[in-house]
Amino acid sequence: MTATPIPGRLYLVPNLLGVVPPAEVLPQRTMDIARALDHFVVETPKAARQFIKSLQSARPIQLIDFATLDVDTPPDRVPGLLAPALNGADLGLLSDAGCPGIADPGALLVAAAHRAGVQVVPLVGPSAVLLALMAAGMNGQQFAFHGYLPVPAEARMSALKVLDDAVARSGVTQIFIETPYRNDALLAATVSACRATTDLCVAVDLTLPTEQVVRRPIAKWREAARIDLSRRPAIFLLGTI
Repeated sequence: MTATPIPGRLYLVPNLLGVVPPAEVLPQRTMDIARALDHFVVETPKAARQFIKSLQSARPIQLIDFATLDVDTPPDRVPGLLAPALNGADLGLLSDAGCPGIADPGALLVAAAHRAGVQVVPLVGPSAVLLALMAAGMNGQQFAFHGYLPVPAEARMSALKVLDDAVARSGVTQIFIETPYRNDALLAATVSACRATTDLCVAVDLTLPTEQVVRRPIAKWREAARIDLSRRPAIFLLGTI
């Protein structure tokens, strides 16, 4: 009779937020664990391979297994991605940038791991959402992350007004993001839609040499020259204090 293997662990491996030496933003333990893994579930295999190569692992990249979990992965296929862990091997979950499960589909695999009795181990690394919240000086006790707002102009303006109303009513910090090539349009819409007294913070290129964190009341954003956000990863925050 063959014994059932003891499940491996699911390591949640934070990725870099841009091109920067890994040791500048990742702890040694995170890098050591990532270098030792033979199996990964990743959002984009190309980005994952670039990350592993940046760690200067002695393990040949061709020997590492990369399975894909992205927005197009059917939910019924997610549990099958745990196969390496269920067979006794440790498994890494890797987002394209930042922490797995935060604004990416990795949470589906983490939930499946819990249901399957696989130990989940979060590793320390950069989260653009939390770094932006830290740097904004807004309400860090109560905040809401909304991910991507609607793309159509009218729906986007309506969503921004709802977030602005929430800030005015409750003081809860409202956080949202956009695809980098639409950042400038979102900034313009935010400045147009929100109260003059609401504060807007834009955190750009976090952890990179070009990092900028700018916070102003909307009234000041309307007067000042706009930051060029085109094709730069950014986090937007509305708040008070």
